[in-house]
Amino acid sequence: MGWFGKKENKEEPAPVKKKSWTERLKSGLGKTSEKLTSGIAEVLIKKRLDDETLEELEDVLIMSDMGVEVASQVVDRIRRQKFEKDIDDVAIKAVIADEITEILTPVSQSLTCSHTPEVIVMCGVNGSGKTTTIGKLAQRYQLEGKKVVVGACDTFRAAAVEQLEVWAERVGALFVSGEPGADAASVAYKAVETAQEQKADIVLLDTAGRLENKQNLMEELEKIIRVVQKLDKDAPHERIIVLDATTGQNANQQVQVFLKYAQLTGMVVTKLDGTAKGGVVVSLAKQFKLPIYAVGVGETVDDLDHFDAKIFAKNLVDQ
Repeated sequence: MGWFGKKENKEEPAPVKKKSWTERLKSGLGKTSEKLTSGIAEVLIKKRLDDETLEELEDVLIMSDMGVEVASQVVDRIRRQKFEKDIDDVAIKAVIADEITEILTPVSQSLTCSHTPEVIVMCGVNGSGKTTTIGKLAQRYQLEGKKVVVGACDTFRAAAVEQLEVWAERVGALFVSGEPGADAASVAYKAVETAQEQKADIVLLDTAGRLENKQNLMEELEKIIRVVQKLDKDAPHERIIVLDATTGQNANQQVQVFLKYAQLTGMVVTKLDGTAKGGVVVSLAKQFKLPIYAVGVGETVDDLDHFDAKIFAKNLVDQ
């Protein structure tokens, strides 16, 4: 099966002893699960689930960036279990994993393509891993036999354009860019127009990494969306925010702002391998209920993959 739940037309030879996605995810979530499980073990030393212990457990969950609402919900479920006096961390982790799975399951969705071309706008703040994520998506789509156009709408940073061009050449995608400092919306228009002319399947638009407090840049994002609608009134079909997990609860604020300007349809969470704040994925799911299409645990194309609620929950608590 392919990354998006479809059979791939091409198969890459697997290197000897290549780690599976589950193994890479487990390794990537190592810092978060270590922090979480050690905190749980420390709280359960006295082997009693009294009100004080439950409050301490709630603090442990909050400190792993799951947020107050999720932490409270998980602890409520533990309270209702009516455990025996001699409780261990294995049983508690199982309950936590089950509750997290229930929270994450509704947002665990595949990124499917129902239009030709499917126009996908990728947005997010500087340093979130947006351009790299676009490159990985392009490669995945190409492996599924789809024709991809990549539009470099980040005209402010020459390095971003060059990085995207390298990815496009590497995976065999069509590349569309403008002059340095060109109007980003005009590049987006050109990319979609090229895709229509070339009968491409996918258009991936890289937008400038913008801080949520930059009003002019947020308005530019709105303009990109308006302009592509001149070519396809239903476009863009996906508006995905790429979030850096190392920012923790700040990711929630980013989603809140981008929802206002871009009417987001989904999320991708990257850099889970470099943080002890992986619980933010649960917080994001609970607060926004937006699809989480993929999570990333490294730099290679194999380190970004479909988001599976149960597998993620189990590895988050080291089950």
